[in-house]
Amino acid sequence: MDLRIFTEPQQGASYDTLLTVAKATEDLGFDAFFRSDHYVRMGNADGLPGPTDAWITLAGLARETRRIRLGTLMTAGTFRLPGVLAIQVAQVDQMSGGRIELGLGAGWFEEEHKAYGIPFPADRMSRLEEQLAIVTGLWATAPGATFDYKGDHYRVENSPALPKPVQARIPVLVGGHGARRTPRLAARYADEFNMPFASIADSARQFGRVREAAERAGRGPDDLVYSNALVVCVGKDDAEVARRAAAIGRDVDELKANGLAGSPAEVVEKIGAYGATGSSRVYLQLLDLDDLDHLELISAQVLSQLR
Repeated sequence: MDLRIFTEPQQGASYDTLLTVAKATEDLGFDAFFRSDHYVRMGNADGLPGPTDAWITLAGLARETRRIRLGTLMTAGTFRLPGVLAIQVAQVDQMSGGRIELGLGAGWFEEEHKAYGIPFPADRMSRLEEQLAIVTGLWATAPGATFDYKGDHYRVENSPALPKPVQARIPVLVGGHGARRTPRLAARYADEFNMPFASIADSARQFGRVREAAERAGRGPDDLVYSNALVVCVGKDDAEVARRAAAIGRDVDELKANGLAGSPAEVVEKIGAYGATGSSRVYLQLLDLDDLDHLELISAQVLSQLR
């Protein structure tokens, strides 16, 4: 089981804070550092000092880290034109020496679009499908050849399809709870399917849909990696779990029901239950980015048992 650290900087984090967490992620043996792509806080967080851009952040981290993989859960398709996104991600892949992964989603949080003057179209899923086709098509175009695409939302003409990433194929992640369109998009374009903040039963059901969609698309179901994203709150004892839950404004029982919370042994057991659904990777949503002792505990007593 791969364990990756997943952060939500819109809740309140500077670039320097993210750099500290990313370096700790690397030093403590985790597989990757991922971040969300949002511009406005959610819930009761103060969101200070303000948002950081996902791909500018990852470009900086690409130069400051050496081993961990870096990526997004999920880049909002509404924030970027697909051709520009393909250039950005390929460049950051070059800057990292080939360690980038792209999670791409339709975008969903209308308030942040209003706050920063970003259009919020109703047909976001059909736009996402075209974005996936364009981004992956540009990267797959052979050097010296050109790429063309004509869709309902985007048109690409005679593109040189440059720059190229270091990786022969940058891993693309698609995720979500949708029963029909989401599995189909994952089967056609994704290297990984991510199920965010879902129960074991719902994860198993959705993974099954994706596997069926992959077969219909002519792919082997095991061609995709299946993963979960879950909030994490681990403590050496009940008091430490309660303290960490309070720090992120959550209830211990709710965290245990909906995430990975409790003692290291409890968390290892629950991760194993997700593993039984076919999940081989978990993104640990770390909400208190100042608590590096939390990361150290997870590394020493959870990660070490899953290797």
